[in-house]
Amino acid sequence: MGDPARGAGRTGASHPMMVNEAVLALLRPKPDLAQLASEPADVLAAARAAVDAPAGLGTIASYATEVALPATGTWANPGRGGAQADIVVTAPEDGVPLLFVEIDNCSESAQVLAGKIDKYMRFCQRRVKDVDGRERPMWRTRWWVPDGRHGDQPHPPLLLVFNRIGPRNPNTVIAQLAELTQRHWQGHDYDGDFHMYDGKLPIVVTGMKQLKEHGPAGAAFRRFGRPHNQTLIEAIGNPRREAYDARKQAEYAARQREHQEELRRIAAQHRAECEVRRPVCAGCGTRFTDARWKAVEPAGWGAPRETHPRLCDDCKQRAITTERQAEQAGPEHQGHDQAVPEQKAGGTWLSRFRT
Repeated sequence: MGDPARGAGRTGASHPMMVNEAVLALLRPKPDLAQLASEPADVLAAARAAVDAPAGLGTIASYATEVALPATGTWANPGRGGAQADIVVTAPEDGVPLLFVEIDNCSESAQVLAGKIDKYMRFCQRRVKDVDGRERPMWRTRWWVPDGRHGDQPHPPLLLVFNRIGPRNPNTVIAQLAELTQRHWQGHDYDGDFHMYDGKLPIVVTGMKQLKEHGPAGAAFRRFGRPHNQTLIEAIGNPRREAYDARKQAEYAARQREHQEELRRIAAQHRAECEVRRPVCAGCGTRFTDARWKAVEPAGWGAPRETHPRLCDDCKQRAITTERQAEQAGPEHQGHDQAVPEQKAGGTWLSRFRT
């Protein structure tokens, strides 16, 4: 813990001690059952229940207390007008990249708390030059948080934990606080499907008793502007946006499947139409292959003319072979035919000569 909280904790101050309680309720450390084997049965039962309960957020290194959030000045020397977070949680591995936590023992009015939230807002809106020379939100120079969706980059969320030991009714304070800070947290409606929170400060409230009992995984958190309790992850996030995106992705995937199915149907219809028009060999009656069909199709002026356009490849080869054999046999028959008349003519002349 930071120096102010540690020093106050030694004297039994209620606020620093409640900060400790909130850290434990969010962290929910798991006991080592092996080291508790000799403990009484009720202790072992409580330890087993803690082990079986949903996990908390991060490790002890994920928590810092009494963290200055300067609206002016520097991290080391903050100026006036900034906030001081009771707890800062950084547990990106558990879905909470950055979370500010304020503890209220029900001793402060809604107006005082609204003033604190104004300071948080001033800090979140502050922009400075980073080490690379680019200007960005000051908090991003210290903590890593994934970029938001296009057009929707809210500020880091703020969790208010009310511990009912003071004189004020937390339900009344929460209602007044939501009204006083509405300009900071209210999102913009997106066609009734979800809200966009670009530049807004998500504010979530819960009670210390509920936080201890249920932890961050319990539906014990109410975000300003929402009608129902949620888990911490849901409360600081945007489940309706997630559901909308998932629905749109499913619809897009369905359209893609329909499109592919339509393409397959068109391709099948085209193949069927092609089969109807596919030429049949005049010799053997088989249908032309694609290559043969392409070969007999009319080509350009300079392309050689297909000699047997009505025959398949096999029948064409047989026809060509037959034609070549006929061409080779033709001269022999022609020579034989010419020789016979000469002999006849000669014989006729000799007979005439003799007579």
